[in-house]
Amino acid sequence: MKGFLLTVLISLLFLTSASCSGNYFTHNGEIWGTTYHIVYQNGQNIDNELDSIMRYIDAELSMFNPASLVSAINSGESDSISVAFAEVFDIASRVSRLSGGVYDPTVGPLTELWGFGRGAADTLPSSTDISEALSAVGISECRIEGCRIIKKAPATLFDFSSVAKGYGIDLVCRHLESRGADNYMVEIGGEVRTLGRNPRGRDWHIQIDMPRPDTAHSRLAIVSFGPEGKAMASSGNYRNFRKLTDGSIYGHTLSAVSGYPVESELAAVTVIADECAAADALATACMASGNAGHAMRIIEAWPGAEMLAVIAQADTAAVLTSAGFNSYLADI
Repeated sequence: MKGFLLTVLISLLFLTSASCSGNYFTHNGEIWGTTYHIVYQNGQNIDNELDSIMRYIDAELSMFNPASLVSAINSGESDSISVAFAEVFDIASRVSRLSGGVYDPTVGPLTELWGFGRGAADTLPSSTDISEALSAVGISECRIEGCRIIKKAPATLFDFSSVAKGYGIDLVCRHLESRGADNYMVEIGGEVRTLGRNPRGRDWHIQIDMPRPDTAHSRLAIVSFGPEGKAMASSGNYRNFRKLTDGSIYGHTLSAVSGYPVESELAAVTVIADECAAADALATACMASGNAGHAMRIIEAWPGAEMLAVIAQADTAAVLTSAGFNSYLADI
């Protein structure tokens, strides 16, 4: 689309200082190649404990960490799995089935082939290369037996990038609740989960932005999460794309069916769900679906999920929401 930056970013309207009143704490930093911002109410500061959880996710599920568990499984050095691996495998498998297979975390061989993995790509892959990569793709043909993962093929690679960040947020939230925190907001790389109230005693307000072609951001919507808590994640091709030497550009959302980058009418998708891992995977599945109708069917099949989609229309964009999304829009 000319003149329209394909992006939907999640930014927080509520930012606090380093220490908050009422036993609220804020914790900011960098992890997994992005930033995080955590606000929580607790009797004591437990930032170090939260850091340990985030490092644990990196050690378990990051395909960019050569010492991680998933890297050992991908390389064939090990077939032993952990609870974290089993849980993200289960979530990803369920979302893959709902999507009809267009979303698949074993798309790793294609991710590497198209230059979105650990190495770069200067030329387009051949059809032969794509067919070979596809022969190792298919989470439905992988299974867990006891504490072991049985891969479809030795070349099968698990790329949990589309679910691991959300899962990491969920683990941080689980820990906060286990320590007695019932008011918190956890945001990592634009994905967020909340519970309770913010330090002002109000709902958590989160803004969804549609950036303009310049560096300024224009507001698309503001959602309000009340005491019961919700999670939200977004996906789009705006942040991660490749430009080849011939000037051609393609996005990072790859079809596990065709093996090629998805040509979609969807510019970006934001999903609300009860847990962030589900919102994370569902948002990617919607983008991989290629059209709003398919994306809507995926969302409607997942209990409690809602969607806001930005649809590319020539030089402009249209917004489509699921039936329940508008109930989260803030009247401010």
